[in-house]
Amino acid sequence: MIHVILCDDHALIRRGIRDTLSDCPDIEVVGEAGDYGELRTLLREKRCDVLVLDINLPGRSGLDVLHVLKEEGSTVKVLVVSMYPEEQYAIRAMRAGSFGYVNKGGEPAQIVAAVRTVAQGRKYVTPEMAQMLVENLTTPAPEVAHQKLSDRELQTLVMIASGKRLSDIAEQLMLSPKTVSVYRARVLEKLGLSNNSELTVYAIRNGLV
Repeated sequence: MIHVILCDDHALIRRGIRDTLSDCPDIEVVGEAGDYGELRTLLREKRCDVLVLDINLPGRSGLDVLHVLKEEGSTVKVLVVSMYPEEQYAIRAMRAGSFGYVNKGGEPAQIVAAVRTVAQGRKYVTPEMAQMLVENLTTPAPEVAHQKLSDRELQTLVMIASGKRLSDIAEQLMLSPKTVSVYRARVLEKLGLSNNSELTVYAIRNGLV
């Protein structure tokens, strides 16, 4: 039996994934968390083979969670299931320790296959991501400016480009508005941009939103 914990701040998303996995006789969802704090409690109390993790969480992001688990030497296999484009986030997630990356818009059967693959200790990549990796090996893509951003800076960029105010971002990430302003300033400097409008145009042109 594969024991799974779901971590996503949207209850409807968790329910959809839970219902999909619950139809499988070899998979059991043993717990659900909406943020990092709830996840930590579950990981202490429940046996977990596979953690199905969203990137965009309140407080610590999914990428933050991956870094923490990696530093702690956790044996939990992590499958990232996110709304963000594979070409922008999958590589970051895998480098941070994820065993796989699936887009939320994919077929339910894809999540089932990914959970089973990851549970065996193998990496799961979609055909699209496999093609992207092959292309990068044969013809390395030129580095784009946002690849220099930290995980938190990239998250801030995406949220600003999605129309969120700094106060909203601060509340969702559980940070002070001043801290978010610092992240925004770093993003503007690293990308050579001047304002939120230019950030939004940049994000759209690069497929970040």
